[in-house]
Amino acid sequence: MDQTSHNLTFSTAGLFTPGRLGPYTLPHRLIMAPMTRNRARRDGLPSPSAVIYYAQRASAAMIVTETTAVSEQAVGYPLMPGIHTADQVAGWRPVVDAVHRFGCRFFLQLFHAGRVSHPSLQPGEALPVAPSPIAPNGQTPTDQGPTPFVRPRGLALEEIPNIIQQFRVAAHNALLAGFDGVEIHGANGYLLDQFLRDGSNQRTDAYGGSVVNRIRLLIQVTEAVADVWGADRVGIRISPLNAFNTMFDSNPGKTFGTLVTELAGFNLAYLHVVEEDGTPESGPRFDIGGLRNLWNGTYIVNGNYDYGRAMKVIAEGRADFVSFGKLFLANPDLPLRFARSAPLNIPDRGSFYGGDDRGYIDYPFLEEPLPALRRLVVEAGGRAEHLAFNGDRSTSSSRC
Repeated sequence: MDQTSHNLTFSTAGLFTPGRLGPYTLPHRLIMAPMTRNRARRDGLPSPSAVIYYAQRASAAMIVTETTAVSEQAVGYPLMPGIHTADQVAGWRPVVDAVHRFGCRFFLQLFHAGRVSHPSLQPGEALPVAPSPIAPNGQTPTDQGPTPFVRPRGLALEEIPNIIQQFRVAAHNALLAGFDGVEIHGANGYLLDQFLRDGSNQRTDAYGGSVVNRIRLLIQVTEAVADVWGADRVGIRISPLNAFNTMFDSNPGKTFGTLVTELAGFNLAYLHVVEEDGTPESGPRFDIGGLRNLWNGTYIVNGNYDYGRAMKVIAEGRADFVSFGKLFLANPDLPLRFARSAPLNIPDRGSFYGGDDRGYIDYPFLEEPLPALRRLVVEAGGRAEHLAFNGDRSTSSSRC
């Protein structure tokens, strides 16, 4: 295993010190957040370029994959990868091997879209499923372009064990693919988040009504996934104040405080919290930082952090790690750029979702990339421009 991608000279205290995450000691505190890129094959296999994309960013302390569907029913967007077939497991292995070649830990994010999907993406063009038959506002991407959300089908009580089983099987498949752990996606208005919040969950059975009932599905999914992996290699992602996908809760402080307290009993690898400021549309505001006091383990924060804010949150002990999305998307060598106070590439928003290799694997590096990375890119069918660096050509940038 080539560890040299982490052999950087870091002088800044805190952000560049080793940290513990589950059974792993990570070399610093910068994590690459999960980011939907819509560049997988139609059969849910990662594209060949995914090997390059993830390997380029392997100087992260850990990478969490893009949202990865736990079943055919779980698919929410075109061209997203899955982890529910043998071919998909095989398709992920070279990506995992590439990331491991550079000494980086790699977790797969387990995802079910729920009501955010569309019949054109569902088996047999069935309705998407949800806790209750309530559609989000707006439109969703499909193969035919942006399309209005449809009213989903509320899951019957007897169907819920199958949802749990989907996560269990997908977790086992991630183990077979060689990942170091998994992250359960309980955030951003997808199925597990839909069960958590009373704006989207109006059930009257054991999975609706009270906070204890609404958190039940996520707790049971966590039990199933931890049974496969061991709790110390399972993380959870939540977004208590995020209104994305028309999410609302009448008392998010109580809902998520109860959830985090219950999850703390599992001794999981980490809790990954999307820290949005909150809007009136998402429900009453509360001190999201207080969740840190309810959690007894590794705590990761996410939410448009820059270098200065990340340094501060680590130095003050309000988080153990910081995850970066757009900055890692545009800066494959983000840890080095932070350590050198170097300019940052500006993310190209027009190429975030879907498309070809442009805006995916062609962002320039600050310095000449490692020979081992150059060899990997060539082996994966890449070209010289996929390892361009600032000495090769200029790039739009901003000072970090």
